[in-house]
Amino acid sequence: MKIVKLILFTLFALMFINAGLDKFLHYMPIPQDLPEELQKVGVAFMQIPWLMPLVGAAELTGGLLVLYPKTRTLGAIVLLPVLAGILLQNFVVVPSVTGIGIAAVMFLIDLWILFDNKHKLKPIFS
Repeated sequence: MKIVKLILFTLFALMFINAGLDKFLHYMPIPQDLPEELQKVGVAFMQIPWLMPLVGAAELTGGLLVLYPKTRTLGAIVLLPVLAGILLQNFVVVPSVTGIGIAAVMFLIDLWILFDNKHKLKPIFS
């Protein structure tokens, strides 16, 4: 089970490192067949110049923190609002089974990390 968690959490971290880096370096192409609602969201995000760099920094920082077991809990906390936004966007803006499924799995992995390290979170809630 330990090796499964290591692989899963590493892939999780790498996905967010990649997503965060793309917000700054723009190396992943934007699909041409995006739904109109999603295009509107993209335009709205670009109207606020600090928003995409902020999300990218959170994704990059959270992903890097999740890579290392000692800081994994902090990384999961940093990524929690990002994942909540991704999940809500997939439910509200583009409700496709694939998008919701991927977002839900990523959200559950983040919750798993937090649950797996709940002993580190006890001081926050006591």
